[in-house]
Amino acid sequence: MTQHRRKRTALELGHDAFLDIVANLVGILIILVVILGAQSTAVIEEMQDQVEQEQNRESKIASEAQLSELATYSMRAASAKADSQRIENKIREYDAKIKRRQQERAMLMDLLAQAENAWSKKKQEFDKQLIADTQRVNRFKSAQKELAKLAGTKKYLENQPAPVVAIDHLPTPMAKTVFGDEVHFRLKGNRLSIVPINQLLDEIKRDFERMAAGARNGRTEAAVGPVRGFVARYQMEKAREMISRGGQLQMATRIQLTGMTVEPLRSPHGQTIDQILNSSSELDIELAGRNPDTTTITVWVYPDSFAGFRKLKEHLYARGFATAARPLPMGQEITGGPQGSRSRAQ
Repeated sequence: MTQHRRKRTALELGHDAFLDIVANLVGILIILVVILGAQSTAVIEEMQDQVEQEQNRESKIASEAQLSELATYSMRAASAKADSQRIENKIREYDAKIKRRQQERAMLMDLLAQAENAWSKKKQEFDKQLIADTQRVNRFKSAQKELAKLAGTKKYLENQPAPVVAIDHLPTPMAKTVFGDEVHFRLKGNRLSIVPINQLLDEIKRDFERMAAGARNGRTEAAVGPVRGFVARYQMEKAREMISRGGQLQMATRIQLTGMTVEPLRSPHGQTIDQILNSSSELDIELAGRNPDTTTITVWVYPDSFAGFRKLKEHLYARGFATAARPLPMGQEITGGPQGSRSRAQ
């Protein structure tokens, strides 16, 4: 047992020594760790200080550069602003000049338009004057040619023997009022037609007789015909009046013709002057058997047939008949009435 106890004591001592060694090593390691940690902290702080110093140094240098650059930019900005204001002022000045120039241009355009209008009017006047001058020159030249032609004709005639010229002469006796047999003709459009005045008046008289038997008084309009292509439209007045007969007053009926218009049924009416003068015509039939000494021909003539009336008058004069002219304006028909005048024949 004693041996066993000794072995056990030896083992315990060996185990404790090992634990002491391990404990010492751990302690050493802890000390080393603490020492290294302290040194590392110092190194880190020193490095941080250096970094902060470097950063502060760099930051301080960058700020000065930036301030300098900022000052440069500020100066440039101020210069640019001044240039901008100067340019804006120039622009305003140029705008004002442009506006004034535009106003001056508008005024000049107005003056130009007025000048062009005045020139156009003057040019038209000059053109008219030029045309008139040209026409006068042409007339003058034509007159000169005509004068030269007449001078040549005069010279030629002066060298010719004087001719004998026969002139037809239509005597014009003193006009006299017609009281004998009177025949009426109508000459319009150079067409001659017989106007049956006496036959139409006979028809009107028969109307008077029928009207006298009636009881109606006052003005009446009526028409008679046609007779030889003519109708007569007339107005008559019927009234009851007090008259003196044999020294006694009594009532009587008075019928009076107040107006009459004679017109053809259709136009044109009658034969042409050439037919009248060149062949047998209604004129020859109407004048057959009439005595020229007691018969007067009244011609109601329109302005478009004055030349034809001249020929007709010469024709009738050659046959011994006196002619009375009754001119009528265009558009007016033959009229008659109680206030009318009798024809005057030549």
